[in-house]
Amino acid sequence: MITVSIPKIVERLKNLPPDKLAVVYDFVSYLAERETSHKVTENLSEPYLTMLASQQILEKDWDRPEEDAAWANL
Repeated sequence: MITVSIPKIVERLKNLPPDKLAVVYDFVSYLAERETSHKVTENLSEPYLTMLASQQILEKDWDRPEEDAAWANL
């Protein structure tokens, strides 16, 4: 594997057209977000991660007027 430094990357980027720079930016953003997301979730329990993954789907069922009425007396 070759050693890569930020100055080497910057030098190569200077020669790319704007449309290719946009692709590079999207990819670098994806990698940075994935790294951050991995660091946040690596110490969380499996049940908690399952809850986070299912929350959006279950919200569709829970966030309805019928559900509000059913739980109103509690």
